[in-house]
Amino acid sequence: MEGQGFRDRIQDFTAKNAVVLGISFDPPADNLAFKDKFGFPFDMLSDVDRKVGMAYGAADDADTQYARRISYLIGPDGKIMKAYGEVKPANHPQQVLDDLG
Repeated sequence: MEGQGFRDRIQDFTAKNAVVLGISFDPPADNLAFKDKFGFPFDMLSDVDRKVGMAYGAADDADTQYARRISYLIGPDGKIMKAYGEVKPANHPQQVLDDLG
């Protein structure tokens, strides 16, 4: 699972002043249970109305049941530095670390 890879490398992200966030369409209580179950040291955001998903291309409309797996590297200025449209969960944390420089 992709989240576990980020969990296991969190110290590497912290060393690069990077903040890791997860987001899903699930309600906050479900995301908290998921975070606790897997020991994620990062916040899980809830996008129950799908507005963020639609804005970032993870959902086509508010009726979309599941988000597309998309990751974004956002710079300190709030602008998207890189979009990852398709990722391999096992390699993705290292890919992002490499892109952080």
